Amino acid sequence: MIHLSRWKVILLALSFVFGVLFSYPNLLSAEQKAALPGWLPKSGVNLGLDLQGGSYLLLEVDVPAMRAKRLTNLGEDARTVLGEAGVDISGIVQDGAGVTVTLADPATTDQAVEAMRALAVGGPTGVADRIVQRQGEGRIRYAFTQQAMDSMASDAVSQSIEVVRRRIDSLGTREPSITRQGADRIVIQAPGESDPAALERIIGKTAQLTFQMVDVENSVEEALAGFPPPDAEIIPDQFGTPYLVKKRILVSGENLTKAEVTTDQNRQTAIGFRFDGAGARRFGEATAANIGKPFAIILDGVVISAPNIRSAITGGSGVIEGSFTIEEASEMVNLLNGGALPAPLKVEERRTVTAELGADAVAAGALSTAIGAVIIVAFMLLSYGFLFGGISVIGLVLNGLLIIAAMSMTGAALTLPGIAGLVLTFAVAVDANVLIYERMRDEARAGRSVIASLDAGFNKAMGTIVDANLTTLVAALIMFLFGAGPVRGFAWTLTIGVFTSMLSAVLVAQVALAWWLKVAKPKKLPIAE
Repeated sequence: MIHLSRWKVILLALSFVFGVLFSYPNLLSAEQKAALPGWLPKSGVNLGLDLQGGSYLLLEVDVPAMRAKRLTNLGEDARTVLGEAGVDISGIVQDGAGVTVTLADPATTDQAVEAMRALAVGGPTGVADRIVQRQGEGRIRYAFTQQAMDSMASDAVSQSIEVVRRRIDSLGTREPSITRQGADRIVIQAPGESDPAALERIIGKTAQLTFQMVDVENSVEEALAGFPPPDAEIIPDQFGTPYLVKKRILVSGENLTKAEVTTDQNRQTAIGFRFDGAGARRFGEATAANIGKPFAIILDGVVISAPNIRSAITGGSGVIEGSFTIEEASEMVNLLNGGALPAPLKVEERRTVTAELGADAVAAGALSTAIGAVIIVAFMLLSYGFLFGGISVIGLVLNGLLIIAAMSMTGAALTLPGIAGLVLTFAVAVDANVLIYERMRDEARAGRSVIASLDAGFNKAMGTIVDANLTTLVAALIMFLFGAGPVRGFAWTLTIGVFTSMLSAVLVAQVALAWWLKVAKPKKLPIAE
């Protein structure tokens, strides 16, 4: 039976307070928000790329290149371990998931297998991700496990998303959207970033920092002529000068804990770095064993510097010298601190939305929302009068406040499709009132009393309202889970609107009509005439 319940009045009042409290920051400037007391909410609705303008990038993680590099590292690990054990190798051949090592002397097979077992003790998760298998006399297979191969691509994409997020955050971009698309693609939307080339330059660098010894025992000219030693490769510096560098990596950027812009002893711009405990120990051991020899500092396949080791560097820190400008050094520091990409990224698509186009979209969206709201308000007032139609309009206002408040509180981005979802939500919210009012009208015309007609309107229409909103919610959930970009923006706004419309449309109508029934004590239902 319809009645003026205290808890319904309190819930309605709290809904209005919540809606106003979290919606009003959208009307304030940045200076006004900063001046607000700390206990008041300050976050507003974030505009998406299509409304604010910015850059869009679709990237593909180059998983085959990553796998090829890791297989090369397997071969170098095997070569290094067997060399330290005094076992001669006649060849290393890559296969699908690993390498096969052929020994020069089959009699050393047992010694080689024992030495290589240390390489398969465990992976990053504590579970062995590599296996060592004896394949007859004189041949050993060293490979990744099938589980490691299966998870390699997925892990690479997940790690790439985190690295990209840290790099974009270092640029100060407001609310970037970084999402996974398919098995090996990443979608980046950076509102406010008008130069996709600059964004691509920051994101696309793998930032693989390695420290490797320079091969001084073999000739660079012979290597350039096509006869490089099996454990070395040619790597140029930034000016194109070739260096013959050992393939074995002494220390990598994975052991880096901090990078910063500093100056060298000549007061030139340089990059300071610090290793973690394991990196500092390995770097100290490597420099102690190679005093007087040059080692190469390599970033993304380019030799940045190749100084001679004058003494053991045991402190775990150092300085990379080079011809850096302040801007170049700062950019490199951001890349190093953000971490290295596990695999190269290839740009599949790039586009820019200008601020002017975004402003046009905002104006068009605001106009379409206003027109839609005016049409809905006019329809309700003309169809059900100022009392019942006005109650629907109040519910519509509350619904709009709750949607804006929910999006502000959750940090959701409002996109142009999201505005379409907002307009659709208003229509769905009013649809609940239409169902209730039409049921009341039918009951009143059938001769039932005012209070009986009101009760029947809410009770008999509620099942239809719930079914309709559940259907909409399921459709929105499917779009959100399987869609991308604008589709998800539309689905998110629609989902919020389903919950808020159920609350606003029904609650406002129940409280307002119960109060009207108590105060006016009508003999007839106005909408039945």
